[in-house]
Amino acid sequence: MEIVHTPVLLNECLSYLSPVGESFENDAFMIDSTLGEGGHTFNFLSKYPGLKIKGLDTDCVIQAKAKERLAQFGNRVSFYNGWFNDFYANYSEERKPDLILFDLGISVFHYERSGRGFSFRHDEVLDMRLNQNSSESAADIVNSMAEEQLANMIYLYSDEKYSRRIAKAIVDSRSLHKIESTKDLAGIIYNAVPSKYRYGNIHPATRTFQALRIQVNSELKRLPKAIHDAFNVLAAGGKMGIITFHSLEDRIVKNYFRNLGKECVCPPEYPKCACGGKPCAEVLTRKPVEPTEEEIKMNSPSRSAKLRVVRKLRHADEMRLLGVEAM
Repeated sequence: MEIVHTPVLLNECLSYLSPVGESFENDAFMIDSTLGEGGHTFNFLSKYPGLKIKGLDTDCVIQAKAKERLAQFGNRVSFYNGWFNDFYANYSEERKPDLILFDLGISVFHYERSGRGFSFRHDEVLDMRLNQNSSESAADIVNSMAEEQLANMIYLYSDEKYSRRIAKAIVDSRSLHKIESTKDLAGIIYNAVPSKYRYGNIHPATRTFQALRIQVNSELKRLPKAIHDAFNVLAAGGKMGIITFHSLEDRIVKNYFRNLGKECVCPPEYPKCACGGKPCAEVLTRKPVEPTEEEIKMNSPSRSAKLRVVRKLRHADEMRLLGVEAM
């Protein structure tokens, strides 16, 4: 079986999310919210013999690869096929997890092996759906979304400074023919931007492809409530770690974790504290943990990764989600 994805910040995850205490070491339960090819889960199960893990993934194709890879661990690993926000919103496991991990990056498998158009390096159908049962593909968006909305989406989800020029070029092109392939879209974007922008450090289509992927899979819209529900599912004393790969994700996680660590979480209009003045969590990473230079050299997709970790102290239902509203 070919494995193409290398898990990022692996040693840091194994350390920060290690089962703590004798009872945890002998009988701990972890949820890998973004299983992928099973890299993090494989290493957690290998290092901690008393650990059991449930792996979540919305893509049944990549989950099948993970099942094959993790078969050696028998009943220590189980699986859920679906979006992590649905799983945590309707949590039905018999016990609360002691550890939760989110790795919000897209697996190298999707870029290199899925054939769904996540990368313009290959000429593929413009799809980008992690879950093939989802209704709207990237092709649907570029061929139907209004020009202003398209420009706003590209700018919001990628900070692309030429978003309006790119959106106009897409709309002009689709009036002549339907845009169906990654090669076609990348060429439209390439020709839409100024010549000096075409030869920068990254391909001029990179940011637009990121924005489309985020839009297709509702990545940022799913995240705020998912991490809130996951935190409340977490056992008291348990730890939750989240790996992000771009500033929009990291801002959501940073703000939420910061609020969890506040001593008072009452709305500002309250005349005095009514929440008891106790934080919901201990923030274990005051600054995000980033990959070493050595890891970046060995695994270049890790270069933008950031890990943040908290330890749960109490339930967070009473806490306002300041700064983490869905986009």
